[in-house]
Amino acid sequence: MNLRTLRARAEARLREAGVDTPDLDARYLLEHALKLTRTDFITKSEQPVPDQDAAHVLTLVERRAAREPVGRILGHREFWTIDLVLNPDTLEPRPDTETVVEAALAAIPDRKAPLRLIDFGTGTGCILLALLSELPNATGVGVDLSPLAVQAAAGNAERNGLADRARFQIGDWAKDIRDRFDIVVSNPPYIPSADIAALEPEVRDHDPLRALDGGPDGLEPYRILAAELPRLLLPGGLVAFEVGWGQAEDVAALVEAQGMGETAILCDLGGVKRCVRARMAP
Repeated sequence: MNLRTLRARAEARLREAGVDTPDLDARYLLEHALKLTRTDFITKSEQPVPDQDAAHVLTLVERRAAREPVGRILGHREFWTIDLVLNPDTLEPRPDTETVVEAALAAIPDRKAPLRLIDFGTGTGCILLALLSELPNATGVGVDLSPLAVQAAAGNAERNGLADRARFQIGDWAKDIRDRFDIVVSNPPYIPSADIAALEPEVRDHDPLRALDGGPDGLEPYRILAAELPRLLLPGGLVAFEVGWGQAEDVAALVEAQGMGETAILCDLGGVKRCVRARMAP
């Protein structure tokens, strides 16, 4: 079997399984398994693939057909301009979350300032590390309840050359935090408990429940974090939260009740209200 035929077979199987992006996912799996570049699909399309290698590819394809996410199969995921290793205790970063990074960066007048950041429910460290990659003199703290998530985030900081400016610690939201910061960010669990069973299998069966379940209405983590903002943020400090569908106005009201102003609601690329940003009075 040559590379072109193997790719077509992989795409057909994923399409049959109802995967949203069968062509893209098949390419990722072939690149990973066969150590290919994108150019190789053109220059080596007629090259035979050894039977053992083809069998390995098709094994990975079957995992994806069973709705295991590509990032879980590969063990890592690109986010913003960085590459992040996953483990079972980390949410797989998604493009929607880049909205939080964009929202925070858009509200920073001087990206060379020595800003202090904190990220609650840091998971892989994706939001914090993406921001640090754009803010050369900033430092940050990532907090997560899971020791395995903290381990993953610290490894990702090292992997992306940011370990000297990022620190990660185990914690229950802000309970053990005594410092104040210029920027608070978070992508907390925000799925209402009753809605979790209806999530896509890629999310429901592979992301940690702890990173999904936001309580009865999905807003409980925001209530906890919003109440801490007055003591966490320096004057003029910024907060940016990722939010779920239909939650933006409620989360905006929670932060405004704590004295925040300049509230903005920002949409992701799909037009969904995905981020609430606000600022503490100077």
